[in-house]
Amino acid sequence: MREKPVSGPTQPLAAPPETAAAPPPTPALEVDAVSFAYRSRKVLDTLSFRVERGRFTALLGPNGAGKTTLFALVTRLFDSPEGVICIMGKDPRRDGAAALGPLGVVFQSETLDLDLTVRQNLHYFAALHGLRAREATARIEAELAAVDMAEKIDVRVRDLNGGHRRRVEIARALLHGPDLLLLDEPTVGLDVPSRRAIVERVHALARDRNVGVLWTTHLIDEVDPGDALIVLHKGRIVADGQAADVVRASGQDTLAAAFDALTAAEETGR
Repeated sequence: MREKPVSGPTQPLAAPPETAAAPPPTPALEVDAVSFAYRSRKVLDTLSFRVERGRFTALLGPNGAGKTTLFALVTRLFDSPEGVICIMGKDPRRDGAAALGPLGVVFQSETLDLDLTVRQNLHYFAALHGLRAREATARIEAELAAVDMAEKIDVRVRDLNGGHRRRVEIARALLHGPDLLLLDEPTVGLDVPSRRAIVERVHALARDRNVGVLWTTHLIDEVDPGDALIVLHKGRIVADGQAADVVRASGQDTLAAAFDALTAAEETGR
């Protein structure tokens, strides 16, 4: 007769291995405790904020708030003696040109060569980034199509209106596939329809390409309720959060009223 096997002590089931939490995504831009002064006049005072990939972040402030100075520090036109600026986790002071590779820039002043065509301007920029001719041509055509400028490719820049020139500059800034796109007051001098079209186009670029966008402006109507918003006044951040939340926290009904309240509070030291 077959004996039944003797059962040993019941072994506890091994606990499943713990799954390590995924690290948070690297921000497109991180600014940590950055200050800057022209001689003895402090222009930026201990700024800290992040720009996440896939988000449109508006840096809103009146003229003279320090927006363009901050822009110059991020792009390394100026050096930041205090604090740290990282682009996709890399510090330009430590990592050099490798840290600036993921950066695309649209400056406040126009930087296109007026006597060259759109095609010639973009091919020159592509060559600076080491793109081969065939790849450059494909990217130029794709980026111009994305900003509704494909039919203007052989037009001299001098013959374009202001809104079209801005679209070309945005296309140029995207040729090398950046992770961070900086735009410094890019709609200055444009009419309202042109401004709105460019704002909407850049929102779509952030969303569709997972690009972090930092858009500096002094114009309230360029900020949407769902945007990340940093309010800068006299070199200090006076609000940082989603635009709708900033309005709610201020106790106001509109962003315009919230902006007035935030800057007034800063003026009186409250």
